[in-house]
Amino acid sequence: MLKRYLSAFLTVLCLYAALPAAAAPPAKPREIFPLDYDALPAPKEGQRHYLLACVDSWRGNPRNLGNTDGVILVTMDTRARRLMFTTFTREMIVKRPDGGIGRINYLAKNYGPEALCRTISTHFGVKVEKYIIFDMNNVQTIIEAMGGVYITVTTGEAAYLNRYRIGRDSTKPSMASAGTYLFGGHAAVIFMRIRKVGNEGDEGRTRRMRTVMMTLAKKFADISLNQALSLLDFVWNNTCITNMSLPDMMEAMGSAYLLRGVEPEQLQMPPPGAMEAILYSGMSTRQVNFEMSRKVLEEFLGQSFDVVDDD
Repeated sequence: MLKRYLSAFLTVLCLYAALPAAAAPPAKPREIFPLDYDALPAPKEGQRHYLLACVDSWRGNPRNLGNTDGVILVTMDTRARRLMFTTFTREMIVKRPDGGIGRINYLAKNYGPEALCRTISTHFGVKVEKYIIFDMNNVQTIIEAMGGVYITVTTGEAAYLNRYRIGRDSTKPSMASAGTYLFGGHAAVIFMRIRKVGNEGDEGRTRRMRTVMMTLAKKFADISLNQALSLLDFVWNNTCITNMSLPDMMEAMGSAYLLRGVEPEQLQMPPPGAMEAILYSGMSTRQVNFEMSRKVLEEFLGQSFDVVDDD
């Protein structure tokens, strides 16, 4: 009898062990408290902010934007002669215009590019009003117009790009292994989209974006006024959607021309210490300490005034 009970008990135990484990409850992110947009201060004297974003499509549709997987804030400071590139991770969760929360890369698609600008402003404390949304073909064309870009790649990046089958003539010389190559526009776009090399994820992608932007900025150092105006024409004719007028574009190009030769600076937002990976709505996301992020960004941009005051 004891053996029979023991056998039944073991059978039930084995059946219980074979049942699938109960799914872990979804994470509940901390409450997000954006700042009041109307109370944000205007850009400081000499500083201009431009939000550039690229949709995950080669042919973007202004009436049906894709996800903005690449978002970078370009800050030009003609007073302190600084050029700054700040990238934003696509995985962070923010408060949407409807009061809900979700990943930032869905905002422009679902609520419009103005909502993306406003969300960056209220979550990070820097008032951004001007934006340009590109598609990947726009970016490719502009980089081609600048004669390509020199990029130094690691062994892992070279292997990834070769597996992706970028054209043999996409780099000069043709890519074989780690090294420095002149990338054409298409290859540069593919490089900036790499996420699955080196276990860096989106941090690696945003770093590569800044690498390309900073290298292009350095290349701009030797540009003539006529070349700058020609580049302006390429940018004007290769945007998906923007709220910048032609005079706005000319003002931005004028600032860039004044800053040619300046060593560009870079920042990642949110900073690593202000992000926490969580699973939310079935997606890998990042919960953000926005208060800490705002302080880091404010200090980064505010260095301009320390520089000027020290002169």
